Amino acid sequence: MDEKRNFTLRFLGAAETVTGSKYLLTLDNEQLMIDCGLFQGLKQLRELNWKDLPLDAYNVKNILLTHGHLDHIGFLPRLVNQGFKGRIWCTEPTADLVEIILKDSGKIQEEDAERANYHGYTRHSPALPLYSLADVERTLPLLHPVADNAWMEISPEIKFRFRKNAHIPGATFIEMDVAGTRIVFSGDLGRPNDAMLLPPEQPEKADYLIVESTYGDRLHPTTSAEDQLLKIIQKAIYNHGPLLVPSFTVDRAQDFMYLIWKLKNENRIPDIPVYLDSPMGLDVSKLFLKYPEWQRLDPEIFQEVFKNTRMVTSIEETRHLARNKHPRIIIAGSGMMNGGRILQYLEEHLDNPDATIVIPGFQAAGTRGRSLAEGEPEIKMHGQYFKVRAAVEHMNNMSAHADQSEIIKWMSKIKNTPKRVFITHGEPHSANVLRVKIKDTYGWSCHVPRLFEEVTLS
Repeated sequence: MDEKRNFTLRFLGAAETVTGSKYLLTLDNEQLMIDCGLFQGLKQLRELNWKDLPLDAYNVKNILLTHGHLDHIGFLPRLVNQGFKGRIWCTEPTADLVEIILKDSGKIQEEDAERANYHGYTRHSPALPLYSLADVERTLPLLHPVADNAWMEISPEIKFRFRKNAHIPGATFIEMDVAGTRIVFSGDLGRPNDAMLLPPEQPEKADYLIVESTYGDRLHPTTSAEDQLLKIIQKAIYNHGPLLVPSFTVDRAQDFMYLIWKLKNENRIPDIPVYLDSPMGLDVSKLFLKYPEWQRLDPEIFQEVFKNTRMVTSIEETRHLARNKHPRIIIAGSGMMNGGRILQYLEEHLDNPDATIVIPGFQAAGTRGRSLAEGEPEIKMHGQYFKVRAAVEHMNNMSAHADQSEIIKWMSKIKNTPKRVFITHGEPHSANVLRVKIKDTYGWSCHVPRLFEEVTLS
C-alpha cells in the first residue's frame, strides 16, 4: 500500500473498558465502523452516550456488527440521529437481535425518563430518553443481513466476511481485506466447549488483529457449570427461599434454562418451578429454534427446555412473583442488574436472608452487579438504598467470553506475524496481562489503545 494514503483506525469505544464497542476505519475518503455500542457501567462512561461521536456520521457509509449485544449495537439510533444513512451489515440472527434489543432499549430509555420525572430523582428538567422507539424504527430499515463465511464487497478496495465465534447466536469475528491488508476484529470471543453453540472458527491470517480481553488476565474454573449450579440450587432449596438469576437475556438465560432442565431430567434436583421473566428473553429464546445451524443442540431439546420454563408475560405477574417468598427459580433481565424486571425482585429480596442471588458472569465497573459481587452492604435502586442480606453466589464458569488460554488458542492458526495486535474490550489490568501473554507466546507486537486514540495502519 502507498504509505502516503490516509489509512487509520480510531478506537471510539471498548478501549480501557469492556463497553461501548466502536471502531472507525478510514481509507482515504472511505469511512466505515465496526460495531456501534453503548457505554455501560461507570457514570463517566455512560455520559459519553449523550455526546455526538467525533465524526461526520453522514460520511460513514457502512457499519459492520460483530453481534447483537447492547454494548455493540446500542448507539445505532444515536448515530442515525447524527445523520448516518448507510448500510448496517450483520448476520441474520444478529439482525433479529438488533430489532429485539433496540426496541427493548428504546422502551427502557423512555420509561426511565418518565420514572425519573415522576419521582423527581433527576437533575434535568425534564429528563429525556437517550433515544426513543421512534428513533429505533428509523434505524431498523438500514439493517442488511448476510450469510456468514461469504465475502462481501463494499467498495473496490474493501471486502469482508463474518465467521462464527460462539459468543451468542449470530456472533462473529470479522475478516477484512482493505487495499491488500488483512484486518481481523475478534468481536466477543466465545468458548470452544459452549453447551449450546458451535465452537469458534479461527483466523489463518492477520496483518492487524483487534482482540477482546474481557478475561485476558484469568482462566475460567474447571468445575462444570452444571455441578456448580446444582450446589447453588440445593442450598437455595435448603434455605426455603427463592433463587434469583439476574441474567443476560441473549444466550445466558437460555444456558440457565437448559442446565436446570438437564438437572431435572437427570433427577438431580426436584421439580422446582422455573420462570423466565423477560419479554425480550422470550423473543430471544425463539431464535434458538429459528437458527439451528448456529447450535450444537437439536431443536427438539430446546422445545423440552421451553416446556420446563414458565414464561412471565405481564408486569402484574412479576409483582406477584416478586412478593412470593417460597422456593422457585426466577431468571430475569438484566445480567448486570442495571435495569429490567430483576430490579422488582431485588427490591423485595435483597434484605431477605432466605433468598439467593446468582452473579451470572462478568460485571462491568459501576453496575449494581459489580457492587453486589464485591460485597457492598447496600444497593441503590430508583433513588433508594436496599440492604443486602440475601446469599450471593458467583457463577464465573458460565461466561460466554473466552478466558486467557482460549484467546491464545484462538490465535494459534494465524500463520503470518501480524504487524500489530490491538488489545481492547477489557479493563486495563486484563488488557495488559493479555498483552504480555501474547508477546511471550508468539512474540507479536501488541498495543493497548486509549479511548479515542487513532493509529495509522500501512
